[in-house]
Amino acid sequence: MKRRTKIVATLGPATDDPEAMEKLIRAGCDVVRINFSHGDAETHARRIKLVRAIARELDTDVAVLADLSGPKIRIDRFREGFVELEAGQEFTLVAEDPAPVGDEHEVGVAYLGLAHDVSPDSELLLDDGLMAMRVKRVDGTRIVCEVMTSGKLSDRKGLNLRGGGLSLPGVSAADEADIKLAAEWQVDYLAVSFPRSAEDIERARTLLRRAGGEAYLVSKIERTEAIENLDSVIEASDAVLVARGDLGVEIGEAELPGLQKRIITASLAHNRPVITATQMMQSMVDSPIPTRAEVLDVANAVIDGTDAVMLSAETAVGRHPSRVIEAMARICEGAERHVQAHIPQRRLNIKPERTDQAIAMAAMITANNVPVEAIVALTESGSTAQWLSRVRSPVPIIALSPKRSSLRRMRLFQHVHPLFFASDQIEKSELGRRAVEHVVRAGLVAPGKRVILTLGDEPGFEGGTNTMKIVTTRDPEGDHGQREFESL
Repeated sequence: MKRRTKIVATLGPATDDPEAMEKLIRAGCDVVRINFSHGDAETHARRIKLVRAIARELDTDVAVLADLSGPKIRIDRFREGFVELEAGQEFTLVAEDPAPVGDEHEVGVAYLGLAHDVSPDSELLLDDGLMAMRVKRVDGTRIVCEVMTSGKLSDRKGLNLRGGGLSLPGVSAADEADIKLAAEWQVDYLAVSFPRSAEDIERARTLLRRAGGEAYLVSKIERTEAIENLDSVIEASDAVLVARGDLGVEIGEAELPGLQKRIITASLAHNRPVITATQMMQSMVDSPIPTRAEVLDVANAVIDGTDAVMLSAETAVGRHPSRVIEAMARICEGAERHVQAHIPQRRLNIKPERTDQAIAMAAMITANNVPVEAIVALTESGSTAQWLSRVRSPVPIIALSPKRSSLRRMRLFQHVHPLFFASDQIEKSELGRRAVEHVVRAGLVAPGKRVILTLGDEPGFEGGTNTMKIVTTRDPEGDHGQREFESL
């Protein structure tokens, strides 16, 4: 329970073995990511089933985040699988269907509207920015470019326009089909790739709810347009992901560090959980230890206040998936010690409109001024735990819920330790005492310690938390007979 920051791990071939998956969860994975950009529906369904089965065996809960492909532009295929291009040579992108077979002179591009979105001197970046081309002229559906960087270009590589401005929808036709699958699998989070505005997030939410899904919506900030509409995009989302790959390509690597901090700060200001992602421990795809630069990268994201850090290829195809999780956990804990010692507490940035928000604020003010070991929150939906997690405090939050879906979602919230508790089977008058006993039995708080307890008068209702107490824990095996549950 020491680590505050959560870890998201992308699933892939390296985690398909049940033993590898078990090691991943035991190492500290809180959320697993299913990437719709790679693999088929059958593979994704099998991986979700595996992670949930192993989590049950380990008596824990792991959230599933499904990541939509989004309207990412890709070039088509080459006759030989790749070509070698030289700086200064002419190369043409053909926006036609069917696309021509690619060679050293031309290749098709999947987005047929690209010719309308570019003009002479537009800069196109391919393969995550490893290759750049400058548009010389547009001849109908043919975009004639000059290669600016020499190198190898292979099949299906992504394409970005420097500075943004592509008129692509935020939710593609392929995304609509994948949203139905995400609803069928009852994933806990759905990440929307390349949203431009709040409307893109709301469209994805509508499609998901229509399909019967209850997942929280995560906006991936990776387009210039999303930065321009940052506050409204965050407000429309349930969580935010700093997608540093495509964002860095669009805006340039020099702007990326400052923008990362800006996105994290804005997300926290709107009380939204935030994930920092892309190449955080990239060297550990092959290496058993991270570089010092990667250690600092992860630590800085933690110090900035990110709720979670995400691994991609490191766990999906890397040689040491569980070792990467262990290393990242150590780095997070080390950075958190610095945060607790030197960084001012963050306060809940709201004017309470709901009772559970007011109770959360009162609990955190109390926790920061009264010596207590933990906050024990009985919560149906997890909303009280989410509000509590928005405040930076040294006091851990132990969130008890009878709903597995709520427990899984809470795995993303920083400093929240979700714990199953069958509160729906307990008399209301006994609920507080039994909850604290449950926490002691789980070994999360020792007997004789003071904790803050939050709960509602009417259990079973979302947002019903309306009570806060300071109580002293007792040995649940001891003789407390009919004595009144102590509160201060």
